[in-house]
Amino acid sequence: MKLVSVAEMRALEAAAVAAGTSERQLMEEAGLAVAQEAWMLLGTLEGRRILVLVGPGNNGGDGIIAGRHLFDWGADVVLYTPRKRRDESLIADLAPREMTILAGEDDPAFETLTEALASSDCVIDALLGIGQARPLDPTEPVALALEKLRAARAGYAPPKIVAVDLPTGVNADTGAVDPLAVAPDLTVTFGLPKIGMYQSPASGFIGRVQVIEIGIPKAAMDGVKLELLTARWAKGALPARPEDANKGTFGRVLVVGGSRRYLSAPRLSATAALRAGAGLVTIACDEALIAPLASGLPEATWLPQPSTPDGQLAGETAVALRNEWRQFDSAVIGPGMGNGDGVRAFLWAALPDIAADLPKGAVFDADALNALAMIPDAAERLPANAVLTPHPGEMARLLGTTVAGIQSRRMTAAQEAASKFGCVVVLKGAATVVAAPDGRTSLSPFANPLLATAGSGDVLAGVIAAYLAQGVEPFSAACLGVYVHGGAGEALREEYGDAGLLASELAHRLPRAVKELRAP
Repeated sequence: MKLVSVAEMRALEAAAVAAGTSERQLMEEAGLAVAQEAWMLLGTLEGRRILVLVGPGNNGGDGIIAGRHLFDWGADVVLYTPRKRRDESLIADLAPREMTILAGEDDPAFETLTEALASSDCVIDALLGIGQARPLDPTEPVALALEKLRAARAGYAPPKIVAVDLPTGVNADTGAVDPLAVAPDLTVTFGLPKIGMYQSPASGFIGRVQVIEIGIPKAAMDGVKLELLTARWAKGALPARPEDANKGTFGRVLVVGGSRRYLSAPRLSATAALRAGAGLVTIACDEALIAPLASGLPEATWLPQPSTPDGQLAGETAVALRNEWRQFDSAVIGPGMGNGDGVRAFLWAALPDIAADLPKGAVFDADALNALAMIPDAAERLPANAVLTPHPGEMARLLGTTVAGIQSRRMTAAQEAASKFGCVVVLKGAATVVAAPDGRTSLSPFANPLLATAGSGDVLAGVIAAYLAQGVEPFSAACLGVYVHGGAGEALREEYGDAGLLASELAHRLPRAVKELRAP
């Protein structure tokens, strides 16, 4: 499912007008849809009282049209305009109907609004929608109306709330939620969903979402590059599992990492790669680490490597692995590797061999990302089929900024990193972002605190590498890995709640998550 920014939505609306659909027609379609959804939410309109909070712009126009339809279908409808509208024609058109229309300028203490809210079964929030560009001013009439709505929502018999396009106070691009915003039961959005609706904290605020087609040309929507990952897409992207296959059919994954401080990180990645369907997984690490690791993963094979006194991989590991890369289809590089000088030397020297000898790609995670951030020519040395999987801190180091700077613009940060490094970038976190250098971008639908646990990222890296090894191209492999990883987390959340997950449990839940995706 495609997602749009405010600017893209405005362009789509302009394309519809250019194709012969008037702005009034777009508004009529939107208003009719809101009215129908409100009716379904209430179940019946007979004896129902509906209050429409009407804003000054087009969002308010949608609300007026919704109110008109609901009145015509038998509901008792009240329109309330906290601020004077820029265009009064839609309200003037209601003159033949005996609808109650209340103006905020005639209600300075909002007593009339308070009374209307107290007797309403449903409130339609048509105040600002996606048109809000700055924080709400608590002294403005719109904010004061929201304050009264919040009080009604907390009352003994709270009304249902339907948001038009987007709840007032929610940023359509970033997902930020203004402190004055009031959560709806239902958000009726038009054309395509907005990016902010699937980013935290908005994703947990906007209620159920209903997307309504209003006449945007298909050719214009085809140009939108941002996709929301869905189960339907993931099911179609899963690699085939032919019955006559052998372990070579499903690819060979090499995991390079580990140190004495982070002993089990490569084992988590290797376990996840096997659980995601890779045919064979090998771990390259300090020879002294193999004995304690091998008992927990007897299915893996091992490549002992030279190391520094603290168990981190030494720079000469690049030489030791030079003839090994070509034996594998993909790799995970970085889990538990450490941050010593030897690690940076290894990565710098190994990058050309990785680019030449791993035909299906490599995942760079954890300490490999920190090393890349300190290599001046990393962007030139990285292979085009690489997948980088930073969390916000690692992304901040890669882009030379702060975590707050990354989190305030997650989508553009991921796209910037993909362009800078010339490869796929997975910015982890709530609503993980996957970006490719050609502009393709996908957003995960999952925001799950249960996954905020040590080792979860190691598991994700292994899953992506497994799909690379099975022949899925890097962007799709990253998207599929993110979706399967998130889906397994959602299933475990139903069992565990929001805390207490072990990353190894997540890895072992992966096959069932895939089975559920493949189900008819």
